Amino acid sequence: QVQLVESGGGSVQAGGSLRLSCVASGNTESSYCMGWFRQAPGKEREGVAGIYTGYSATVYADSVKGRFRISRDSAKNTLYLQMNSLKPDDTAMYYCAADPPPCTPSVAPGGASYNYWGQGTQVTVSS
Repeated sequence: QVQLVESGGGSVQAGGSLRLSCVASGNTESSYCMGWFRQAPGKEREGVAGIYTGYSATVYADSVKGRFRISRDSAKNTLYLQMNSLKPDDTAMYYCAADPPPCTPSVAPGGASYNYWGQGTQVTVSS
């Protein structure tokens, strides 16, 4: 079992930056696939970024490439999502997710491959 707690959301103007954090606890000794997803009202859950903690392989949705960066601090068991050049379309609830090995980091819509989810943190970008 893995527990995930996100933080760092908030309101920002377009062009601004935010950094989301996700603290993992529980069975975190092995390498995991972890990801960030987002869901806006009335829309499907969308994959944003994924990482395999074993060797830091990353994957990004096309909509955030060059603007967002996923990273992990293994000593703190914390996953980060640095979000720059934010746009109003980035407004959503952002969720952290984890998938135990064997796994492949994924940003497939819906996130069905991920077993564990946090409660989410809201990001609102105004124009």
